[in-house]
Amino acid sequence: MPSLFRRKSSNLAEEAVTEVTPAEESAATRARGYTPAKGRETPKRPSVGRRPAGATKPLTKEEARAQRQAARREAAAEFRREGGPRDRGPERALARDVVDSRRTIGTWFFGGALIVLLGSSPSMPPLVQLGSNLLWALLALGLVVDSVLISRRIGKLVRQRFPKTDQRMGSLYLYAIMRSITFRRMRAPAPRVKVGDKI
Repeated sequence: MPSLFRRKSSNLAEEAVTEVTPAEESAATRARGYTPAKGRETPKRPSVGRRPAGATKPLTKEEARAQRQAARREAAAEFRREGGPRDRGPERALARDVVDSRRTIGTWFFGGALIVLLGSSPSMPPLVQLGSNLLWALLALGLVVDSVLISRRIGKLVRQRFPKTDQRMGSLYLYAIMRSITFRRMRAPAPRVKVGDKI
């Protein structure tokens, strides 16, 4: 009996030794908080939505100035093409086309005002001063008449093409008049019609 008991216990010990795997044997000897490797590299977090890393090299003053100038040129070109919030809407586009399709006295107003300013100087002869004052009166009268004609034309076309518009006509008239006294090359958005085109 004692020999049988010893043989049985020795057999159990041998089976226990054979059932222990090398991974379990090594895990038993490691620290308690250790996590075994998965056999592959842990994937990195996706970079979707992350902001791109900026330039590690700081910009010099010349480079920063060049970037600011380029950004200003791009913004000016975009404003020249598309205009700003006040230029949006089909009624405003129609008003711009009416102004751009004709020659306006307003485009000569500021140039004439400069001549009047120089001619009305006290150092000028009285005849030159008188001519300058007459020129100023003619320019002012021409600007008023031209503004009235432009406003009437715009009002008629807007009522025909946009009968349900909610655009305030007074604001639209002022918008067109301010454009009419601006030099053609300086208008924004840029004119899309030529002088003489039918609107």
